[in-house]
Amino acid sequence: MFDFKFADIGEGIHEGKILEWKYKQGDKVEEGETLVIIETDKVNAEIPIPVDGTIVKLGPPEGEIIQVGDLLARIDDGEGDSEEASEEKTEKQVDTKEDDNIEEDEGGVVGKLESSDEMIESYETKSEKSKSERVLATPVARKLASDLNIDIQEIKGSGEHGRVLKEDIENHKGQSQKQTNRQGQKVFNAPEIKVYEADRREKISSLRKSVVNAMTLSKQVIPHTTLIDELDVTDLVNFRNDHKGKAADEGVKLTYMAFIIKALTKAIKDYPILNASFDQINEEIIYRSQVNVGIAVDTPDGLIVPNIKNADTLSLFDIARKVEEIASLAKERKIQLSDLQRGTISITNFGAFDAISGTPIIKHPEVAILGIGKIDKKPVVRNNEIVIRDILPLSLTFDHRIIDGADGGRAMRAFKKYLKDPLLLLMN
Repeated sequence: MFDFKFADIGEGIHEGKILEWKYKQGDKVEEGETLVIIETDKVNAEIPIPVDGTIVKLGPPEGEIIQVGDLLARIDDGEGDSEEASEEKTEKQVDTKEDDNIEEDEGGVVGKLESSDEMIESYETKSEKSKSERVLATPVARKLASDLNIDIQEIKGSGEHGRVLKEDIENHKGQSQKQTNRQGQKVFNAPEIKVYEADRREKISSLRKSVVNAMTLSKQVIPHTTLIDELDVTDLVNFRNDHKGKAADEGVKLTYMAFIIKALTKAIKDYPILNASFDQINEEIIYRSQVNVGIAVDTPDGLIVPNIKNADTLSLFDIARKVEEIASLAKERKIQLSDLQRGTISITNFGAFDAISGTPIIKHPEVAILGIGKIDKKPVVRNNEIVIRDILPLSLTFDHRIIDGADGGRAMRAFKKYLKDPLLLLMN
């Protein structure tokens, strides 16, 4: 029997929502087939089946939350009882014994899990391992405590006879985090919101929770400042119009975003501070070895920021292909977790919604984000004459702890230089 548990699939994901089971109890399954789709705060993950066999038991029903360490499925692979199944049997037996001797065990966190001889031995040796074995706890709670590196001895169980439950571990972790926050910095407690008659409450999605946490962290930790400017991109518009047909012949949708990413990577070569992180604890700037440009993508569930790895090494056409690919996958919630990790700088496109400009929020632990508005024709003065030009609004937001306004201005000027002249973008 194989117990298949929900594991942390990366970036500290602790829970997920069961979206769709692909099989039901009693079905025969093969290794590698998709068992279930789980919505996490990062991606919709398709979880593959690890072994051939028959499904004996499934985890929570669709729509319910599953925690890391919880059982996803028990699969009969012909190898006999699983470890957890055996443990469950043992726990049930222990429960029966405890019920029979409840007065003798009154108030005991240390239950009669094993024989009395073992109890005496454990007191004599006082080893941590032995102490851990004496605590009554569910298998899921033990696993979760182990995954979170929490000493289960420190937990006061809320279950029957002091049994430690999964909820006890989670509560303990939450309390620890609050204490850490209190020691690290002042935590803002949001005031209670009044709800009036006919108001409607709606639970937010896992992705929205992630956005809430990310935005709160960014605004609490990073002192933002934003430079707002605009650029005459008439030459760029003409260049793109002249070449988008050729690009289409090669299967490439040549959008302005590809040019913007290319110009940003070149500006980063001149000003690598844009492609860094600030380690406040150790008071160090971490200059990133890769230039991984994130693109903010609007999805029905919320904002996702996949990134293009090593964008500085890609051609204009390769960037255009990658932009279309990751944007499509993100909107379909099929983006891979690796595409969301290790971003080093981000771009957000206000122009996609006809907005002129905005003040972007930096994605922690990055130090800068570029906002682009809608390219629009405007009357401008050239050689003392009013002419119509294509104008692109720009907003560069950066971490003011390590990037001064003058440095931000110089970086913006470099970016504009490259974007204004498309031929510069094509030169190495």
